[in-house]
Amino acid sequence: MSLEQLSGKTVLVTGAGGLIGSRITSQLRRLGARPISVCRLDAYPPEVYRDRFGINTTEPDFIVGDIAGPELMSEAISGCDYVIHAAALADVAACTRRPLDAIDTNIIGTQRVLDAVAASDQVQRMVFVSSASVYGNGNGTSPEPVHDHVPAQFTEGAAVSPVSVYGNSKVWGEYQTAAVLGGVGTSYAVVRYFSVYGEPQVVKENSHSWVVAWFAMRAALGLPLHLNGGGHQIRDLVHVDDIATGTLYALVAPRAHNETVNIGTGTGTSIWQVAELVRAHYPDTQLVETPMPPGDPEGGYASVERMEELLGWRPTTSIEEGVARYVAWLRANPSAIPEWMPRAAAA
Repeated sequence: MSLEQLSGKTVLVTGAGGLIGSRITSQLRRLGARPISVCRLDAYPPEVYRDRFGINTTEPDFIVGDIAGPELMSEAISGCDYVIHAAALADVAACTRRPLDAIDTNIIGTQRVLDAVAASDQVQRMVFVSSASVYGNGNGTSPEPVHDHVPAQFTEGAAVSPVSVYGNSKVWGEYQTAAVLGGVGTSYAVVRYFSVYGEPQVVKENSHSWVVAWFAMRAALGLPLHLNGGGHQIRDLVHVDDIATGTLYALVAPRAHNETVNIGTGTGTSIWQVAELVRAHYPDTQLVETPMPPGDPEGGYASVERMEELLGWRPTTSIEEGVARYVAWLRANPSAIPEWMPRAAAA
């Protein structure tokens, strides 16, 4: 199986203005496909989208709009062969603070996308982007569940047990995708992303997601790295290039039809280990233990057997290489550090 079969195809990508969506559309263009991009572009200042993610809103195939609107998706999907639904309020802390916003985007918006796909007679498959957050703390997902900092291995067939608003919304999206598209016979695949990182990821204020970017930016400013709960949480960190590639394999792999697949490395890394990897590049950085924020799971790592079997693929970027790449990018682009970060630290 080759991604080259996407050449000449039209692919609708929701959430195309973000880190992951912009990477997916870039890969699609390199493959000779035509991506149709949809995004609200309200999560960052305009210069972040333009300078960091390479978004050009004057392109005719880039649609600035809200997927939760009643007409947008049915109009955008016309003529599309595939759909990747990546749009979401994806910040765990933001979903916890603003659950109605999470419902609007992650539930109402997803239903609009599903209705449009179900009504299309051209779409060959939709990929619904889910998250490892559906596993919560791993209760019942592993023969060795989390206790005394023993990480869980998350397997697709295990029961889900989310501990956050964001995780709850993704569980709903998974079941609703199966119900709506399964009901009309349209092929779908669900991909559960583990912890995505990589250049040019830019952190958001009042968030505790995206630990590599947070730690690298704080270290570059000479600020201490905060280890929430001591930094024992486990994350399966997947570089955004691998995330984009895995998503495209899920879009075309015959065996991914109506399947749920982890997109992870199969290796768990603790938050403390991430801090040490960053500190190797900034040796004077201090580590400070801080309280655990609400909705932050203990975490674990992906079981990748199904991914390798169904997609015939696995990630290639190690966490050591990925952190080094991010630090090198940040040193070359120091202006990427948001202006609010040093001000917030001083306050």
